[in-house]
Amino acid sequence: MLSNKKRNIIFSLIFILSTLVVFSQERKTNKNAIKVLARPHSSNKIMLRWGATTPMSFRKLAKYGYRLKRYTISISGQTLSKPIEKDLGVFKPAEPQKWVDIIEKNNNAAIMAQSLFGESFDVEGVGSLQGIINMSQEQEQRFTWALYVADQDFEVAKLAGLGFEDLKVKSTEKYVYKVFSLVPKEEMKIKDGGVFVGLQDYQNLPKPLDLAAIFDDQKVMLNWNYAIHKNEFNSYFIERSEDGISFNQLNKLPYTTLNSGGRVDTKRIYYTDSIQNNKTYYYRVKGRTPFGELSPPSEVISGKGVKVLPYVPKISSKKIVNNNKSVVLEWKFLEEGVDFIKGFELNKSNKANGQYETVVRNISTKTRKVQYDKLDATNYFTITAIGKQGNSRTSYPVLVQPVDSIPPVKPIGLEGEVDSLGVVTLKWKKNIEPDMLGYRVFKGNNEKEEFSQVTVSPHHATTFYDSVSVKNLNNKVYYKIVAVDKRYNMSKYSDVLVLKKPDFIPPAPPVITSYNVEKETVNLTWANSQSNDIAKHEVYRRVRDSIKWNLIATLPKDTLHIEYTNWQDANVEGNTTYQYLIKAVDESDLQSINTKYITIEVPRFTLLKGLKNLGSYVDRDNTFIELFWKTVNKEAIVEVMIYKGKKDEKVSLLKNVLPSTNRIVDENVKPNNIYTYILRPVFVDGSLGQIREIEVKY
Repeated sequence: MLSNKKRNIIFSLIFILSTLVVFSQERKTNKNAIKVLARPHSSNKIMLRWGATTPMSFRKLAKYGYRLKRYTISISGQTLSKPIEKDLGVFKPAEPQKWVDIIEKNNNAAIMAQSLFGESFDVEGVGSLQGIINMSQEQEQRFTWALYVADQDFEVAKLAGLGFEDLKVKSTEKYVYKVFSLVPKEEMKIKDGGVFVGLQDYQNLPKPLDLAAIFDDQKVMLNWNYAIHKNEFNSYFIERSEDGISFNQLNKLPYTTLNSGGRVDTKRIYYTDSIQNNKTYYYRVKGRTPFGELSPPSEVISGKGVKVLPYVPKISSKKIVNNNKSVVLEWKFLEEGVDFIKGFELNKSNKANGQYETVVRNISTKTRKVQYDKLDATNYFTITAIGKQGNSRTSYPVLVQPVDSIPPVKPIGLEGEVDSLGVVTLKWKKNIEPDMLGYRVFKGNNEKEEFSQVTVSPHHATTFYDSVSVKNLNNKVYYKIVAVDKRYNMSKYSDVLVLKKPDFIPPAPPVITSYNVEKETVNLTWANSQSNDIAKHEVYRRVRDSIKWNLIATLPKDTLHIEYTNWQDANVEGNTTYQYLIKAVDESDLQSINTKYITIEVPRFTLLKGLKNLGSYVDRDNTFIELFWKTVNKEAIVEVMIYKGKKDEKVSLLKNVLPSTNRIVDENVKPNNIYTYILRPVFVDGSLGQIREIEVKY
C-alpha cells in the first residue's frame, strides 16, 4: 500500500522515538475502555474525538468498529423525563484504498495508515519468548502513534474512525454522546465512554500563558507554561518577528513536549531558536487543540542575542579599615581581556542572591583596587567588567562584615488579639538601634513547652499576623519575640504574651451512670463533664416518644466540685415512661454535643378506680343473688373479673364480664351462708384497678 520510501521514513521515525512515552490521551488505567472528548464550535457544531485505552482494545475496535449515539437530555433548560436517542452511526477506519492519495501528502495520515494496516515486524534469530516480547512492543508502538497523530490531525482522526462532527445540533439542547464497542463481548469486554456537552458550553480558546525567554550568544531559549492549558492544547506553533508586527511560523510540524530537548519539567515546555546577535527579535506562541483549532497568540516577548565576554573579574582580597567603617577590595582580571572592556563597576547587596546596586562607577581598566566607605552590618560585593559591545561579566560575590557583637535591647510593649476566625494580630514598640534588621516571632501552645519560630527570616515591621486553630483543645496561645540586628545578633526574649482563643469547641458531655426509682421519685447519678471551663450542667426530660426535650433543672458550677452528681426528680407521674438527657454548658455558653439518653419507666403509685356503687339483691323465693354496680370510664377497661367465696374461705374466679355489663345473677347459692364477692377491673394497658368487695347473707 505504502511506497518503500514512505514506509522506511515512517519506520525510522517510529524507531527513533519508540523509547519515548507519547500519550496524546492520558491512560490512567490498564482496563479496556473508550475515552471521549468533545468541543462545541462557534459554527454551531459539536466535534467529538474518542480512542481506546489499551493497545489490544485499539486493535479490536479498529476491526469491529465503534457505535456513536446521541441522547438529548434537556431542552431550553428543562430536563426530559426520557432522553431522545439518536443513532449517529458505526465508525471504523476507512478502507486502505481511500488512504493512498492522502498518505503521499500527509505524514500524519501515513503514520496512521501504517499503524492500522502496516505489515508486522519480523525479527529473525530469536526464540519464541523474544518473539512474543517483540509483538507486544509492536502493538504498543502502533497504538501510541495512532492516538498521537489522531490528536495532531482531526481529519486523519475522522478517517480512522476516531472522530465525528455533529452538524445537526441546537443551541437550546444539551446532549450526552456515548461511544459503544462493537467488539463481541465473548472476545473482549470494553467499557463504553461518554461526554455531556451542548453548544452553550462553547468558550473562546485561551491564549498560552507565561511565555519567557533567555537570550544568549546567537540563540534564545523560549519556555512557557503548558500545564495550565494541557486539557485544551496538545501542541504549539512558535512565531517570530523582526519588527514586532509581522510574525512568521518557525515550526512546520506541531511542537509538543516530545520536542522539548529532553528537559524534565511537569509545567513548562522549551524551544530553542538560532538568532543574530545585537538584533531585536519578537516571539509569541499559539496553542493547538486535538480538533485542529488554533488559540489566540500569547503575549509577545522580545530581546537580543549578545556575544559573551570571555573574561571574568575575580575579587582576590578584602580588608576592613577605618574603624570598621570602610573596606578595600582588590581583584584580578586577565590583561588580554582589557582591550574588550570599557572599565569596571563595584556592586553591593545585603544578600548574596539579592538585588545588587552599583555603588562605584567608571573604574579605570587599569585599576585593580577600590575603597568603599558606607558599610552596613552585612555587605556582599561584586565587580563587573563592562564590555565594549554591551556585554558584561560579573565576579562571584564576597561577604564583608564589620565587627559587631552588641545585640539589640529586649523588645517591649508586645500585645495582641485573636479574632473569631483564628487570625492573630501582634504589635510591639519599635527598637531604636540604627542597625536593626528585624524581629523573630516565636509561638507555643503551652507555657512550659519549647516555643517554635514562626518567622522564616527577620520580620521588619512591628505588626505581625499569624493564624491559629480555634477548634482544638488548647484554649490559649503564647507568643514572644526577639530583636535581630544586621549582624544577626539577637536580643533577649520579650515577656511572654498569653492570648485566649475564641471558644468554638463544645465541652465534653456528662455520662449517666446509674438510676433507681423510689416511691414517687427518680434518682439519677452521672459522671460530670471533664472540660475545665464548665459553667453548669442542665437536666432535660421528656415523655417517651415525645419530640421536645424540656429543661427541668440547672446545676451551676459551684456545685460541681465532685466527680459524680446525684440528683432527684420528684415531679414524676406513675405509669409513665420518661427519658433523661444531661448536657454540660461551658463559660462561652457552648453546649455539649450528646444524644445518649436513658429511658426510665415509673410504675403506677395508686390503683385506678374502675367500679363504684357496688350493691346486691337477695331473692330467696327464686334462690339467687343479684350483684349490680356502675362502671367508670368504660373505654379504658377491657373486662371485669368477679371472684366468689364463702366468708373466711378462699375465693375463686366466678366469671369475667365485659365493661358494658353492670349486673350479674348468681343462682349457685345455698341458705344460711354468707358469700364474699370481689370485683376488679382490668385496664387496656394490662394494669389492674381497685378492688370492690361486698358480703351477702343468704
